[in-house]
Amino acid sequence: MAKEQSSLESEIEETRERLAATLDQLVYRANPKTIVGREVTSVKAHFVDAKTGRPRTDNILKVAGGVVGVVVVLVLIRKIVR
Repeated sequence: MAKEQSSLESEIEETRERLAATLDQLVYRANPKTIVGREVTSVKAHFVDAKTGRPRTDNILKVAGGVVGVVVVLVLIRKIVR
């Protein structure tokens, strides 16, 4: 009987420790600074090659072309409206 109780207590303690670790991990992941850091790393990875550290000009040119295209469309719309 005492052995079963001791076993049950140790199992409960292990479960508490796992839950505490899970909660700590969730708090860390939900921290706004952590989220921003992850997103910044993701964006950097899109524009910089992780292996060499060199810029990925293909992706940079695509984004620059898109920005120029949007600006041109906005200017044309503004000229038509006036």
